[in-house]
Amino acid sequence: MDLQISFFLLFAFFTAGHSFSCYECIGVTGSCADQTLTTCPSGFSKCVSLTSTVQAGGISATVKAKNCAADCASGSMNLGFEKDSFACCNTDKCNMQDAPAPSNVPNGKTCYSCDGQSCLNVLSCSEGEDRCLKATGSFLGQSMVVKGCASKSICDAVTSVSDVQSISCCEGNLCNGAQSVTQSFLFLCCSLLSFILLH
Repeated sequence: MDLQISFFLLFAFFTAGHSFSCYECIGVTGSCADQTLTTCPSGFSKCVSLTSTVQAGGISATVKAKNCAADCASGSMNLGFEKDSFACCNTDKCNMQDAPAPSNVPNGKTCYSCDGQSCLNVLSCSEGEDRCLKATGSFLGQSMVVKGCASKSICDAVTSVSDVQSISCCEGNLCNGAQSVTQSFLFLCCSLLSFILLH
C-alpha cells in the first residue's frame, strides 16, 4: 500500500508542473518560419495550424498561422475569395508542421458564395468540402452574409461563434440560398477565423 501511495505522489509531483504547449506564429508572406513555443492558457488543450490563401483585386497572398485552441477541427473552408485549411491536434507541441495548402481539386459540389455585392456567385467546392456554409451577422448596424463550401468537421466546429447571429451548413448543391447582400462581410470572416483559431 505504501508503494502505491509513493508512486502516486511521485507521479503527481512530476506532472503538476507540466503545462500544455503549442507552436505560435503568424506569417503573412506564406511562411511561418519564426514560430515560437508558447504555454497555452487554462482550458486550451489543442493546437491548430492554418494555411489560408486570399485573393482580392488581382492580388493573391498566403497566410500561415499557429496557436493554442480550446476547440478546433481539421478540414477546409472555401469562401471564394479565401480558402482555408486547418490542422488540429491534441498532443503537446503537435502543431510544428504547417497545415497543408488548401486543395484546388474540384469535387463536383457547388455552393453559393458572396463577393460583397451579391451572394449569387456559384462556387465549385474542392475535395474534402462536402457542405455548403451560410453565416449571418451584423456589425455597426449593417447586416452581413458569408457563404461558401466547408468540410463537415469545420461546420461542426463553428456552430456557436460570437458576433454571428446564425451559422448553418447543408449537404445539397446550392443549398445555402441565393439571397443578395450589399454590405461588407470581411468582419464576419474575421469572426469565423478568430473563433476557429482561438476557441
